[in-house]
Amino acid sequence: MTERTLYIQAERGLLDEYDNLATRSYGHPVPAVRQLACHVDTRIAVRGGKVVAGGLGFLAGQHFGGRPVPTACLGSGCVAPEERGQQLAVRMLEERIRPLRDQGAVLATVWTALTGYARRMDWHAPAPAATWEVAADALHRAFDPGDLRIEHGVSPAGEALRAALARDWNGPLSRPTWWGDFLREHHDAQTYEFTPPHADAPSGQLTLATTRDPERGARLSVHGFWAAEPATATAMMAFLGRWDTRVTTVQFQRTGLLPFPLLLHHLPRSTSLVTHAQPPWMLRILDLEQAVRLRGWPGDVDLRVGVEIGSPDGTESGTYLLEISKGQAELTPAPAPEVEVVFTRGQFTLWYAGAFRSVAAARLAGVCGEPQSLAALIGATCEREPWLTEHF
Repeated sequence: MTERTLYIQAERGLLDEYDNLATRSYGHPVPAVRQLACHVDTRIAVRGGKVVAGGLGFLAGQHFGGRPVPTACLGSGCVAPEERGQQLAVRMLEERIRPLRDQGAVLATVWTALTGYARRMDWHAPAPAATWEVAADALHRAFDPGDLRIEHGVSPAGEALRAALARDWNGPLSRPTWWGDFLREHHDAQTYEFTPPHADAPSGQLTLATTRDPERGARLSVHGFWAAEPATATAMMAFLGRWDTRVTTVQFQRTGLLPFPLLLHHLPRSTSLVTHAQPPWMLRILDLEQAVRLRGWPGDVDLRVGVEIGSPDGTESGTYLLEISKGQAELTPAPAPEVEVVFTRGQFTLWYAGAFRSVAAARLAGVCGEPQSLAALIGATCEREPWLTEHF
């Protein structure tokens, strides 16, 4: 008889077992298991008295359209190697989401390399992810430091700036109060703030960590790059280029460089920049109607569109009336609206996140619809680009 699998919250000794399992599963220690234990929901699967799977989860607001939407953020998920291939990861994900959904989550977000597997479970990637490496000397030569004042540490004004800039993108978290401590502990990270002459508040915030490189001396890893204006962004790049003579390489982590070709526009040679593809963040809509209602919308958009949205497995679909007006929106089930745009569930998720920048892009992804209606819908979400600025 197959032993029953229990899905429970890890406590005391079971947390130790999950920590050991995560190390064995990933092939290296996973410090977040311990560092976040007192802040997050640690959910595990136990069979025959042994921990066979687990993962972390916490509830946070994830910005879409300028408003934080309650999101289940999942990290450090693992399944024992000897248990893989039995759909345990699928059930484990659902069990990790369940307590956060009970707390109000209408979206779920995860970073994962298993993109094909995740898509089959109704997760979709709004944007590619990458790390970028550039020689520190190239940054030093290409960017002007200007005359900004640079200060070490995090100030209330700097955090207010970061929070304000986060609303300009689709994806950043409204960070929990413990996030700064976690970032400093997990990456041994430092933060610097940049203030223009005669200004009282910073216009930029940069978070980085230094790592030893046996072959090249040292390397800077950039985890956060927030700039309110071009001159500030330029000064921050120059600062990285001259941070320390031992640093030969600056690496921008997947959360550490905004999706704008700032480096490409300044470096004299495009080959100075080396790009490495990384696992992306993937999004899942748990509640279509609430996700639409809680998201931010442009104040100048006024439209009514009949849409069809396919079920996650593609076997059935539902029809809805989508109404957007004065910065608010409602998605209402409607038995027989005049359908103008047809989405699969995944296409709707990508549209929601602002992944479609044009009608051509939406059509290439398989979205079908009347050209004017499709253009109007894309215009309602594409004013902010997708970029998740936190890794967990």
